[in-house]
Amino acid sequence: MAKQIISIVIPTFNEAGNVELIYKAVVESVPKNYLCEIIFVDDGSNDETLPTIKKLARKHTNVKYLSFTRNFGHQYALKAGIDHASGEAVITLDSDLEHPPKLIPKMIIEWCRGAKIVNTVRKDNPNLALHKRITSLIFYKFINKLSDVPILQGGADFRLIDQSVAKMIKESSESTLFLRGLVAWSGYPSTTLTYAPNKRRWGRSKYTYSKMLRLAVDALTSFSVVPLRIATIIGFLMSFFTGLYGLYAIIAYFTNWNVITGWPSVIISVLFIGGLQLLILGIIGEYIGKIFLETKKRPLYVINESKL
Repeated sequence: MAKQIISIVIPTFNEAGNVELIYKAVVESVPKNYLCEIIFVDDGSNDETLPTIKKLARKHTNVKYLSFTRNFGHQYALKAGIDHASGEAVITLDSDLEHPPKLIPKMIIEWCRGAKIVNTVRKDNPNLALHKRITSLIFYKFINKLSDVPILQGGADFRLIDQSVAKMIKESSESTLFLRGLVAWSGYPSTTLTYAPNKRRWGRSKYTYSKMLRLAVDALTSFSVVPLRIATIIGFLMSFFTGLYGLYAIIAYFTNWNVITGWPSVIISVLFIGGLQLLILGIIGEYIGKIFLETKKRPLYVINESKL
């Protein structure tokens, strides 16, 4: 009986010092009764990441790689790797070794038991900065309140997916990618494992606050129209209270009530309503922008060179 293939997809961006380390850790972790193909996706690195991957590919036939023309982003690097994976199962993990490759055998066991998706959830790390823990908690609480698709708190893009799930992702052409949401939305049978993140062995995180904020906005607007509904409700309520105030002003004018007039109340009202309008326009603009990007039908990423 031919051995099954497990595809390992590893996105990289300026991770030259981690490439060989993650390769060694993955190879040691995949059970010997499976064939393993390792697909590195270079997301427009400007250090020695790609030359290091090429060197590794010359030494080992199971190493494949894709290199983007520029930095398209982590989610698109993951999709590119999945698009070109040939295994019966695909495992995605980051190259910084914070996702422990030692969990791979357990993920494969759960897959063999019938799970099409094996998610992982990070254990609470007391050493993590307080503001990061708070923002993470707020993000997951907020998105799960507003979205119809449940997102695991502490979830990561460290997961195993069956080839049927990988096929669904390959066929998806959404210009705004949030794979955690897309995988959860698919509805395939799933299970969850927990892990304690390792310390980064080399370099530092490339996930800046602006990238995390962008991911949060994409996650919310890709899987929920609740913000639009909230904007509609706020608009209705503001119109209602404005109408009441207008009625009060008319009655006061015709009955000669001794009404104290002043700029503060007028200015505060104008600024409040104006700010609210800009906020609502911003929410609507996010959705319109996504429609605009979808209609352009541009490729999600551009490959400069590859070895597959």
